[in-house]
Amino acid sequence: MIPRILVTGSNGQLGTCIKDLDDNKFDIKYASSSDLDITNKQDVKNFFEQQKIDWCINCAAYTAVDNAESDYDKAYEVNVSGVKNLAESCKEYGVKLVHISTDFVFDGNNNIPYKESDKTNPIGAYGETKLKGEKEVIQIFKEYFIIRTSWLYSEHGSNFLKTMLRLSKDKTQLGVVGDQIGTPTYAKDLAKAIFHIIANDISDYGIYHYSNNGVASWYDFAKAIFDISNIDIELNNISTVQFPTPAKRPHFSVLDKTKIETTLKLKTPYWRDSLITAIQNMKNE
Repeated sequence: MIPRILVTGSNGQLGTCIKDLDDNKFDIKYASSSDLDITNKQDVKNFFEQQKIDWCINCAAYTAVDNAESDYDKAYEVNVSGVKNLAESCKEYGVKLVHISTDFVFDGNNNIPYKESDKTNPIGAYGETKLKGEKEVIQIFKEYFIIRTSWLYSEHGSNFLKTMLRLSKDKTQLGVVGDQIGTPTYAKDLAKAIFHIIANDISDYGIYHYSNNGVASWYDFAKAIFDISNIDIELNNISTVQFPTPAKRPHFSVLDKTKIETTLKLKTPYWRDSLITAIQNMKNE
């Protein structure tokens, strides 16, 4: 039996990467925000009733970290209320949920990679709403995978990789923050991990951390982008205080991948190797 999958937020970065990797092994229904407004409870219920699906991959999210500080209600509506609506319909119609969350649920005060069991303590509105969304899922039913990821980028959408390449076209020098530490994650690697869970009908439900392997600062990430792309630009390592933003960022948000690698038998590629692949794909396009 071919699994029937709903991908919400399908026009976003991760949703588009899932489309890229879709090789027709699954029966996938892609729903953008205009196809399905997850914040409308009745719309969600009607959609689930009509579509008859086995899995829901929720890529729909309010991800504008800085805007969330002044637009909390909207962030809450999508990241909490919308997630609750999906989880309730998943429970009612016997659908397994893969929900994407974030490293921003942590405060960044650790100095070793965060495990799934570590205390959450978001320091901004975005992280707070994403954590509340996680809690809604956990309270409603058991057949879920909550996957926290970090520093997502790809050939699609708005992300750090594309921003750096765009800025390098008309700037001779750039300042990039060097005192925030995490791991860049190629969205196609995350998409492959999700397909692995569904293809193997894995039932070890719960919270998992998934990012690429290794550790980097945003400065390291930018330097690698320019090195791999053979772009000659003067790059300055600046501190967070030199680049103030409306939302605070965790200073350290490296995720421990032991659980997903051992329990789900998943390998996480090294971040720089995946970055080379992404940049090569962009050149080929």
